[in-house]
Amino acid sequence: MKKRTLVRAAIALPAAGLLALAAPLSASAHVHIAPETAPPGDYATIAFKVPTESATASTVKLEVDFPTDHPFTSVEYQPIDGWTAVVTTSKLPKPVTASGGTITTAVTKVVWTAEAGHGIQPGAFQQFYVTAGAVPDTGKVMLPATQTYSDGSVVKWNEPTPASGDEPEHPAPTLYINDTPPADPDQGVVAATRTAAPVAAGASASTGNGLGLGLGIGGLGLGVIALVVAALAYARAGRSRA
Repeated sequence: MKKRTLVRAAIALPAAGLLALAAPLSASAHVHIAPETAPPGDYATIAFKVPTESATASTVKLEVDFPTDHPFTSVEYQPIDGWTAVVTTSKLPKPVTASGGTITTAVTKVVWTAEAGHGIQPGAFQQFYVTAGAVPDTGKVMLPATQTYSDGSVVKWNEPTPASGDEPEHPAPTLYINDTPPADPDQGVVAATRTAAPVAAGASASTGNGLGLGLGIGGLGLGVIALVVAALAYARAGRSRA
């Protein structure tokens, strides 16, 4: 009985370890922004990082909604090869007073659409940059995003994240201004993407994640070997006593 228990433990250990390693990676797979904070009154450059979570379809469209109660009067986008972008300016439901003036129209949406063959492939991500301002003097603003795939499926990232930091299934990208961002359970993963150079950040994040994964799997392998050796020793001891 003890021999079978040890063998079962040796089999279960790598499976449990791989699940533990996979959990933070899957939790970080959503549309989010970097940086997630900006001071009021400034113009902020924001990157929307959009991963393709589908295994069979590409991301072909991204829509980002901007608030009407705390508006940004100016939003400019950085062109991306193979993608077109449209900025929509709308009349606000009611005038907003900010910086000593009255705002009646503001940017309410930016839509990026991929040209044929330029969608974000499965297993890849794309960053979409905007410069928005002036940043409103408020606690935080949500920037809900809608992600459309080549197979017609749509994912809406529009759920608020509570102060506890426990993310909902589809958290909305959120810019924190006067409020403090919630605790980030995946800070070690996300922090690697919050840099000024997108290309270098991708390389750094890939290297760091690969090293951590390799060390984790190596540790699991050593644990499995130790358990197997112990099981064999126990079996030999049993045969000797017999």
